[in-house]
Amino acid sequence: MPHTRLTLAAHHGLGRLAAREHAWLVRLNGVRLPDWEVGLFRLASRLGDGVFWYALMLALITWHGLSAIHAVLHMIVAGLAGTLAYKWLKGATERPRPYQACPAICCLTAPLDRFSFPSGHTLHAVVFSLVSCAHYPALGWLVWPFTALVAASRLVLGLHYPSDVVVGALLGGTIAALTLTLAL
Repeated sequence: MPHTRLTLAAHHGLGRLAAREHAWLVRLNGVRLPDWEVGLFRLASRLGDGVFWYALMLALITWHGLSAIHAVLHMIVAGLAGTLAYKWLKGATERPRPYQACPAICCLTAPLDRFSFPSGHTLHAVVFSLVSCAHYPALGWLVWPFTALVAASRLVLGLHYPSDVVVGALLGGTIAALTLTLAL
């Protein structure tokens, strides 16, 4: 029963917010981007599924050897915490994706799951960027532009509302801050 109450309350609040965000997303999604730009956002989204971050972890171990193990394990633990948080929230809120709720919004790539809130891609991009830069500040030039591209891709591709992306970023920042407090 508590899950049902949370779901109903979340639907009501998120539904009102979604109505406000639809007009903005319709304009953004309706912009006719050149194929190469849509391709760039699709690539960022696909790499943001985890590929970029796994490759970064392997690169850190390759470049820094065993001294990178602490940073990589920290990224893995923070990433798992992020996965637990966003999966719970998606199941608790069951917010439909923008293209499901508004026929004027086109889905420009296949989603990984059914629900929209929060953006797991953005959450993980922020978590991994903060944690990796805490251990290796010189990575900022690489990870932060990629994180911004991933967050933007979620909107442009019609997969998330702006509030999904903002909350994903805030949750990612919170999880990273908590794990940094515990780990460093």
